Amino acid sequence: MKIKSAFLCCVFALCFVAVVMGQAADTWKLTASKIDATNYYGITVANGMVGVVSSTEPFKVKDVVLNGAFDLYGRGRVSNILKTFNFLNMYLEVDGARIESFKQVQNYQQVLDMKHANLTTSFEFDDKVSVSYTYYSLRHLPYTALVDVNITAKKEIDITPASVMEAPDMLKDVQNYYNEIDRPHVRISLLTSTAKSPTGKLLMAASNSFLFDEPHGSEPAVIHEMWDNNMHLLKFKKHLKAGETYHFAVAGSAITSAHDDDPLNEAERLTIFAALEGRARLVQFHNNAWDSLWKSDIIIEGDDESQRDVHSMLYHLYSFVREGTAYSLSPMGLSGLGYNGHAFWDTELWMYPGLLVLHPDIARSLLEYRFQRIEAAKHNAFSHGYKGAMFPWESAASGNEETPVWALSGPFEHHITADIAIAAWNYYCVTQDKNWLREKGWPLLKETADFWASRVERNGNGHYDIKNVVAADEWAENIDNNAFTNAAAKANLQYAAKAAAILGIAADPDWANVAANIPILKFDDGVTKEHASYNGEKIKQADVNLLAYPLHEVTDPVAVKRDLEYYEPRVGEGPAMTHAIFAILYARLGMPDKAYKSFHEGYTANMRPPFGVLAETATGNNPYFSTGAGGMVQAMLNGFGGLEITPAGITQLKVKLPKNWKSLTITGVGVDRKTYTVK
Repeated sequence: MKIKSAFLCCVFALCFVAVVMGQAADTWKLTASKIDATNYYGITVANGMVGVVSSTEPFKVKDVVLNGAFDLYGRGRVSNILKTFNFLNMYLEVDGARIESFKQVQNYQQVLDMKHANLTTSFEFDDKVSVSYTYYSLRHLPYTALVDVNITAKKEIDITPASVMEAPDMLKDVQNYYNEIDRPHVRISLLTSTAKSPTGKLLMAASNSFLFDEPHGSEPAVIHEMWDNNMHLLKFKKHLKAGETYHFAVAGSAITSAHDDDPLNEAERLTIFAALEGRARLVQFHNNAWDSLWKSDIIIEGDDESQRDVHSMLYHLYSFVREGTAYSLSPMGLSGLGYNGHAFWDTELWMYPGLLVLHPDIARSLLEYRFQRIEAAKHNAFSHGYKGAMFPWESAASGNEETPVWALSGPFEHHITADIAIAAWNYYCVTQDKNWLREKGWPLLKETADFWASRVERNGNGHYDIKNVVAADEWAENIDNNAFTNAAAKANLQYAAKAAAILGIAADPDWANVAANIPILKFDDGVTKEHASYNGEKIKQADVNLLAYPLHEVTDPVAVKRDLEYYEPRVGEGPAMTHAIFAILYARLGMPDKAYKSFHEGYTANMRPPFGVLAETATGNNPYFSTGAGGMVQAMLNGFGGLEITPAGITQLKVKLPKNWKSLTITGVGVDRKTYTVK
């Protein structure tokens, strides 16, 4: 059954590619023109704070997810990321008939413009109107989104557009407000709601307003209607002549008491700000912000299919994070409530590295999230009888352990502590920022090194064992001396000592002693053994092969190839990013076509209709899996691109391209925004 399901997923992925490739080769756009509502996986428009997930229904969005807002509800008795008010939903009536389903309309199409992060839906309704509307989660305004609407009359008609504010079921104590601000030069009608999060911990607020083109005094009269406690709306009426196009927009903001002490007033202030900026300036500044992001790009010459896929991966990573915050990245980003919105090793090992190379300012925000939670990590270590800082496997707002108790990864998947330390060291390597290293990096490196020095069991020279862990291969539970855990702990200890030397601080001499005695187990033929009791069984995901990249514990090409050939056929239906590691290693071994095959195997079977969004596995349906995208971006940068993070900064290894690529250009790399090319 699994083989059949995987085959069908592969067939779909190829069909998706064929549909897209049948169009003009625009590698910046994903077009959905044949939509099946029963097999539809929405695309996300996000700005690192507000995630808007598309729907098949005209003028509707599926979800609005707000970064940084968590409360206890739902699965696992742990904090979950929260949906906020759906402040972008609308409806349209034409001559009194409401358009409620895409089955009522003709020529329905949705187009994601990845270059400027907007989603345009267009359709025709009978012989009366042509409609298009575009969603923006405004990049320059973290809490604000925009819907830009154009309605063209095919004959003389009356239209009634409405903006609907709706509370998701999880919120309680909903309060609805309507406020009209009338000045001599402008009138702003505010549709506002507040509610409490499921436990009452947070106050949620959202507000929106129509933006009209007409001068003050000639704009349509706005009507406020209350439907029920969880829903109210603003609407207006307009008469259109045949051939006339009417344009308007809705701007809105969502914020909570996790972000601001006064979310009700702040939501309205932010909406007023957007309304007075006006649609043209909002879109202009949004586009400018995305133009700046895309100065760091991956450009493939000779393979439009791969180029479009890579743009989609980068687009999602860029959409789910933003600089100047202290928020992390969940495996599903802002595409929904997957994995409760928690932060795992997915952030530091899979998504962070590509962002560090292309946007160090964004990477710094991800590390700031961990830095601000060191005290919680220290308490976690204390609770388990260790010293230093032990970061939780799943983290949300507090930095405490948020793994549901039935998952053994919570108490035992300790490698995440080393993953975070390695990320901190790599940030210094890329930026050479000694002030940051002293203030933020050193505390992370020191406390995590102290953890490992207390975590090992000292059983003699070469046997400072790390026992009873869940491996990076999560099918291996409560085993001893896991290859990745041990190698990551060694790297953590070594990097802490290097940081101390740079800062002129005396390193704990025990760190070097512990690092030198942590074992990396081998089979008799020299293959790295995944853990002490490993005996060749199937594995969930990359573990041993991570010792070659990114850990550089295994460096001899013969040993790298030996481990790769042993473990590649043993990978089960695990998450997508494992094949990215295979691609990187094959590329670095001088086998670019084998690397290309691994690269595509890592994601094509995971693409879901109609936009090709990535699921975690070939038979799973939980997109968008930004962890997998992060792995594939690393395959491009560190595999095919040959980029390498060293203590002296970013360098480039000699690599070869797949035979069907003419060139690979990586722009905006590191703090100096350098360009690297492979031909």
